Amino acid sequence: MTRIPALVSLFLAASISTASEETVTFRSGPENVSAFLVKPDGPGPFPAVIVLHEWWGLDAWIKDQARALSKEGYAALALDLYRGKVTASQEEAHQLMMGTPIDRQTRDMKAAFAWLAARKDVVRTRMAALGFCMGGRNAFTLAIEEPTLAAAVIYYGAPPTDPISIAKIRAPMLGNFGGDDEGPSPAQAKAFEAVVKKAGRTFDLKVYPGAPHAFANPNNPWKGYRRDAANDAWMRTTAFLRHYLMAR
Repeated sequence: MTRIPALVSLFLAASISTASEETVTFRSGPENVSAFLVKPDGPGPFPAVIVLHEWWGLDAWIKDQARALSKEGYAALALDLYRGKVTASQEEAHQLMMGTPIDRQTRDMKAAFAWLAARKDVVRTRMAALGFCMGGRNAFTLAIEEPTLAAAVIYYGAPPTDPISIAKIRAPMLGNFGGDDEGPSPAQAKAFEAVVKKAGRTFDLKVYPGAPHAFANPNNPWKGYRRDAANDAWMRTTAFLRHYLMAR
């Protein structure tokens, strides 16, 4: 791991202050899209992370992940891809996910990236994506669509399989996957790892034995939460982001 330079202390010092949070709105094509922004107090500028939600929508748990990132010294923007809709029903979550066009999700993420990059309190060259499940798939997509993305963290998100799309990825990636997950399976994650490493890209993959899908979320309705795996994955996540967003 690269030694953290003294400059990073400016970012880390911000993490001990109280955070400010707000709901923000910006344009995505012809529409308005909203997001939950939380960042350390102070003028910054801060490295930033776009947080991408599961199929439940922008719920309290996703907002808590943004708050946790702000404590690490980041401006965290949790994007609302469902236009305000949130659910705890699996059936409704499936309907919301399937009813939200992929191209609109991509457009919204690119709009969020551009909006963050234009802020004076954000370091535009140090922006990452972090996503869970559906959000993990979207983190892969943003890595494909935004060549200047500095890093991507994927929790059990379906990896891309199209060679042309994979070849566009420049950002280093970290993947946390469950050994007992069937969608995406460990085999899918390992196949993606082999392809990107052959191309000289970084994909730091860890598969947690005995962990099912959505193992990091304590609200997992399938009783699939695995505390030890979740804690280890979060430590990996924060170390990875620190390395690529701060220690450069």
